[in-house]
Amino acid sequence: MTHQLRAIWRFRYFWASLVRLDLRNRYRRSVLGIGWSLLNPIAMTVVFCIVFGRIMHQDRWQTYAPFLLAGMVIWEFIKGTAVQGCDSFVRAEAYIRQCPLPYAIYPLRTVLGTFIHFAIGMFVVIAGAALVRGPDDPSPFTALWAVLPVLPLLFVFCWGVATIAAFAHVYFHDTKHLLEAGSQMYFFVTPIMYHRAVLERQHLGWVADLNPVSVFLEAVRDPLLSGVPPAGGQYAAAAVLALAAFGLACGTMAWLQKKVIFQL
Repeated sequence: MTHQLRAIWRFRYFWASLVRLDLRNRYRRSVLGIGWSLLNPIAMTVVFCIVFGRIMHQDRWQTYAPFLLAGMVIWEFIKGTAVQGCDSFVRAEAYIRQCPLPYAIYPLRTVLGTFIHFAIGMFVVIAGAALVRGPDDPSPFTALWAVLPVLPLLFVFCWGVATIAAFAHVYFHDTKHLLEAGSQMYFFVTPIMYHRAVLERQHLGWVADLNPVSVFLEAVRDPLLSGVPPAGGQYAAAAVLALAAFGLACGTMAWLQKKVIFQL
């Protein structure tokens, strides 16, 4: 794996150019450009604020809207890397057949592209929360320093998920469709539009404990909006998930990277 990481760094100009190419092709001749990446989470936030605000007993949209938007941005990042990661090897088939480059480059390409959208979304969340907060509400900048160490762990976790999804999709082409359908159900068992306390009142707190997305929501969103840094257990849970995804991705790569070319 050390050799793989050195090789990835050696070819950094190649995968960086692929990321720029993806963004340029996606938003070519677009009026809003990369701003379109925020349309879905912002639209969903508006809908949920209007429809579910009263149901969730959230009378202050100034606190509920940043809560929803932050959850949607984190959710879209994790979901996007999993779903788009399925195509990492398929769309890079020409490069794989011609150049003996590390296979980890291609899921990394996907994760970097989605991470750019995630970073823009989080900037909007922080700026919006700072603008609409009341005089008694904590500033989102209070615990920002404590959230920054979680972001590399989230990135590594998503890279591992994208790598596993890429290999799975090559061997089983329904993987992407299953992830898209499964993510719609997974969304509602994840505390995105409601607080974890809602699950705990129904004695379903274990659902959040077993949910990887919930771990990163608690480690990133909650400190930004509450001003309270993540607890040590939250850092540990995020690190375990990142290392588990990274290790599983490395094992899958070592097992299948010499065989995957025959499946493309």
